[in-house]
This record gives sequence, C-alpha cells and structure tokens, in this order.
Amino acid sequence: MKTEKPVCLFRMGDSMDMSSGPLLGKMIVYAVPIALSGQLQLLFNAADLVVVGRYSGALSVAAIGSTNVMINLIVNFFIGFSVGAGIAAAQAIGAGDRERTAKIVHTAVPAALFFGLLLTGIGLLGNRWFLRLLGTPSDVVALAAVYMRLYFLGTAGTLLYNFGAAILRAAGDTLRPLVYLTIAGVLNLLLNLLFVLVFQMDVSGVALATAISQWLSAVLVLRALRRRQDACRLEPEKLSVDLRILRQILRVGMPAGIQSAMFSISNVIIQASVNSFGSLVTSGAAAAGSLEGFTWLPMNAIYQASMYFTGQNYGAGQFDRIKRIYRTALAAVAVTGLCLGAGMYLLGPKLLSLYLPDSPEAIAYGMMRLRFVCLPYMLAGIQDVMTGVIRGMGHSLEPMLISVFGICGIRMLWVATAFQLPRFHNVGALYFSYPLSWAITFVLQSICFALLFRRYRGRG
Repeated sequence: MKTEKPVCLFRMGDSMDMSSGPLLGKMIVYAVPIALSGQLQLLFNAADLVVVGRYSGALSVAAIGSTNVMINLIVNFFIGFSVGAGIAAAQAIGAGDRERTAKIVHTAVPAALFFGLLLTGIGLLGNRWFLRLLGTPSDVVALAAVYMRLYFLGTAGTLLYNFGAAILRAAGDTLRPLVYLTIAGVLNLLLNLLFVLVFQMDVSGVALATAISQWLSAVLVLRALRRRQDACRLEPEKLSVDLRILRQILRVGMPAGIQSAMFSISNVIIQASVNSFGSLVTSGAAAAGSLEGFTWLPMNAIYQASMYFTGQNYGAGQFDRIKRIYRTALAAVAVTGLCLGAGMYLLGPKLLSLYLPDSPEAIAYGMMRLRFVCLPYMLAGIQDVMTGVIRGMGHSLEPMLISVFGICGIRMLWVATAFQLPRFHNVGALYFSYPLSWAITFVLQSICFALLFRRYRGRG
C-alpha cells in the first residue's frame, strides 16, 4: 500500500529527500558523515596497531595484520546483507510506502542478530584453520589465534550496527551513525590503553576492547531507530521475519556479500603470498593497509551516496536523475581518489613510522605497497561507484558477477601465472594486480550500467 510521501528535510541527522532538489550539495552533505565515520573507525583501528606496536612489538602488529584479511572475508560477507536492507528501505522510502518500510525495519533487526551469532560461532570454532589457510608465519600464529577468538565475540554487535546504520542512511540520516561510531571508538581507545598498558594484555586486550565497543555501537543505533517518529521507527513488539521482505533483502544483499567475500578471497591469496616473504613484509603491508583505508573510506562514502540516492530515485521512478547521480559521483570520487592517494604516498614514510618506529626495512616494504595500491586508488573508487549505481537500481547479481571476474579472477590469475615467473616473483609485482583488476572491472561495470539504463530510459 502506498501512502503520501512525507516531506524530508535537507539537514544531517534527519531524513533527506534524495529524489528532488540540488544533487551535488545533497550528496556532499550525505557523504561527509559517512566518510568521517569511516575515518574515525580507521583512526581507532590504527590506534590498536600503534598501541601494540609501541608497547608490545612488531610481532604483535604482524599478528593483528595477518588476521585482517580473513576477518574481513568472513565479516564482510555478512555485512553485505545490510546493503540489501538499506537498498530495500531506500526504494520503499522513495516510493512513499510506509507499511513496507516498517516491515523491512522489523525484519532486518532479527536477521542481523541471527547472522551475527552465526558469525561468532564460525570465528570461535574455525580460527586456527583460517590461520593455517593463510600460511600465517609460525612466530605470530599463537597471538593471531587469541586475537581472532576475542574479536569474534563482538561480531553480532557489528552486524546489528551495520543493519541499523544502513536503514538510517537509506532515510538520509548519516549523522547519527557517525556520532555513535565516535562514542564507541573513544571507548575502544580508552580500553586499549587500559588493557594493554595497565593490564599488559597485548593483542587480547586490543581484541576485547574492539568487541566491547562494537556492542556499544549496536545498542546506540538500535536506540536511534527506537526513537524515530517515521516509518523507520523500531518497535520491539513488532519484530518478526517477513519472508517476502527477507527474500528481497537477500536478493540484493547476498550477491553484495558474495562479492565482498570474493574480494577478500582474492586478498587472502595475496596475503598468503605476502606472508611467504616473512614477518617484516607482513608488518609493512599491515601498516600500509591501515593507511590506505584513510584514502578508500571517503571514496566509499561517495559509493554509498550513489547507491542510496539511486535507490530512492529508482523507487520514485526518476530514471533521468539516476544518470546525473552516476556522473556526479564519478567526478567526485575521481578527484577524491587522486588527491588523497597522492597525499598519503607523500606522507607515507612519516605515517608508517608511527606503526613501525624501530623497523626501517618494514617501512620500506610498506612504501612499496602504497606505491602500487594507494597512488592509483582512484581506479578502485570509480569502479565502486558504478557498482553502487547498478545495485541501487535493484540489480545486485550483475555487479557481483562482473566483480568476481574482473577483480577476483584477474588477481587470482595474476598470482597463478605472472607472479610465478622468476622475473615477477616479488612484492611489487604482486601488488600490481590491484590497479590492473580495478581498471578492467570499471570498464565492464560501465558497459553493464549502459545496458541497464537503456532498458529503463523510457520510464523516466
């Protein structure tokens, strides 16, 4: 049942009507809190590495860094489901369908809790097997296993936060997730200092602090949904799983999760190759990877803006505006990626020394990764935007298949062929697979969007 579409205000922390009015200004207002949320999260994650690097040593940094790829593989698969909840909510809001919006909210929350508890079990039972699969250096395996077990105690909170934040962002509220992430991050930092410096808990203290902060962010975002006065209001007595809504969420979210997992699988293969060069290369890669995130997250914020703006306009039937969204987002992400990628590379030596103060060789390996991955990061941003626009139109399978081939397939093929040649069996050649795969995927996603848009052109 469709009802009259509510008036949406153009301010952060409230709803935003994405289907009318100035486009660039709204996208900037929408994306800035998402970018700040991600940057704060990375700052707090970086603090984890800085604290253990300074007070526990390079082996502890390697232990955390060697688990990141596998943790991202498992967790991001389930977080991908939150994309389905957000797109479903954005389309329902754009269509002015309050009843359907409410059903999406009350299906998404119990689904997030179920997936989160399942994820916790996977992490607790399978951590040693995952580390063996990665070929983790023997001198860091014990520390890495402890870190993974404690980290996964907070993953149900992680999913509840991400599902709740996706619904808030679908309604145009990107400020509250930023505030809650900031509160949780400050707690994480304080607990890091307490557990590592005072209680001498090493990586176990960092993991426990992360788990506690993840649960705090979940409580805060659910509280925000509970206090809303629109169709996104969470009412505990109405929590139930509507199978039709769940299928819609999974139809978009499952391919997004598979795509994210496949990205991580290709990264697992690369991480295993990185690990084969020893703990110094692993430490340098872990520190550089943390820095790269500060470049990627502003681009990811533009990707999310393109996805949710497209979702609302798709629901409202405004297909001509979708083309404007895609062009605006591509220009914004290209400028952002070029500026931040170059800046991060230039500041790389000083920033890497914060993570690795007594290891110049590890810093050199970190700079090698920044050269091949961070400098051309714009390519990752533009292919993400294309994925976001296609996904916002309700098509999640197509970008998944393209990304599986263009990113995962190219990287795995590179490792299996060129990297095995003596001339290219080095760390720099390994990292070259990243920009190569981004460029190929962008071309394929652009062709896919052009074909889909041609189908919908007559509906605008």
